[in-house]
Amino acid sequence: MENGSRHGRGFTLWFTGLSGAGKTTIAEIVERELHYRHGKIEVLDGDIVRTNLSKGLGFSREDRDTNVLRIGFVADLLTRNGVGVIVSAISPFKEVRDQVRRNIGEDFIEIFVDAPLEVCAERDVKGLYKKAFSGEITQFTGVSDPYEPPSTPELHIKTDEEEPHESAGRVLARLEELGYLRPVNEGRVLNPPLHQT
Repeated sequence: MENGSRHGRGFTLWFTGLSGAGKTTIAEIVERELHYRHGKIEVLDGDIVRTNLSKGLGFSREDRDTNVLRIGFVADLLTRNGVGVIVSAISPFKEVRDQVRRNIGEDFIEIFVDAPLEVCAERDVKGLYKKAFSGEITQFTGVSDPYEPPSTPELHIKTDEEEPHESAGRVLARLEELGYLRPVNEGRVLNPPLHQT
């Protein structure tokens, strides 16, 4: 599709990766910029959705899949109505992410936020990894539960190799390449975040 022909259309940016990889941090920078450049933006954070839309679900494979499909359903509704949707969710299983991709179609943009397990554990201010390694928390993605990385994401970000504002800049550049955003002045620096989660 010709660059520019998607301007003003809805899209879903789907950030997937381990806890502590940097999904939320990058998504927050992207959100601020998209409010400025796109206007209609909604954020669906995995933890927040689980508290509200998916209350009562546990962390079994079936419950995790249900949670991701619910996020995907809401993202699809918003995307079809011209909203730019930012999803930040571990969403560990490829099959379910691919199902969401099929439902949303060409406006689904998968971003693999990648960092080594030990780096994620070092960043963990809540101590969840420590509890998972000791067995205090079971069914923890990347430790006692699997994470299936995307095979062909639209963008693969390695957060142990670049700063969050650089990663966010790459996301926005991808949206420009795909025609959802018009390019802005080159050299504009995004505000770096205060923390990385």
